[in-house]
Amino acid sequence: MTAIPKPERMTAEEFLKTPETNQHTELWDGEVVNFASPSMLHQRLVLRISGSIDTFIQKNRGSCEVYPAPLDVVLDDQHVVQPDVLVVCDPSKLDGKSCHGAPDWVVEITSTNRADDFDRKLRLYRKSGVREYWIVDTDDRKVWVYDFEQHPNVVEMYDWADTIPVHIYGGKLTVRIAELL
Repeated sequence: MTAIPKPERMTAEEFLKTPETNQHTELWDGEVVNFASPSMLHQRLVLRISGSIDTFIQKNRGSCEVYPAPLDVVLDDQHVVQPDVLVVCDPSKLDGKSCHGAPDWVVEITSTNRADDFDRKLRLYRKSGVREYWIVDTDDRKVWVYDFEQHPNVVEMYDWADTIPVHIYGGKLTVRIAELL
């Protein structure tokens, strides 16, 4: 019988010093976690959602920046995550390589780590100060929207064909997932 190696433990500072790889890797409770490659649908949605957000920001000469994965987001000394899409409105959080602190808006698209999006990431993003969190559910074709800033304990659920308002922009930006496919 071969022993299963214990997960490597480290701080966020140590994690950020590790060599870059093509593997999706995050730091959860001080443990390095590797994720499988996402599906083509997942990647298409990341590209198109981030593109529609970027178009809105550019058209309105906004000060926020949108980033598709991978971009390390340091939430605390034990958590470094790579949201699928993130919007940061405070440029002081960006150091040219990573985001230090909670993004204003995070979009996660479900894939092989589906339960994490609905549980661990939901709790972590709420606790860390993310203002708005979307889960784009590829299995049920729903979007779960959490407006932590205005209604921290309420979830709104939309179908992909629905027009979904973005709360951090006061509803001036809307997204219809069905139009992005």
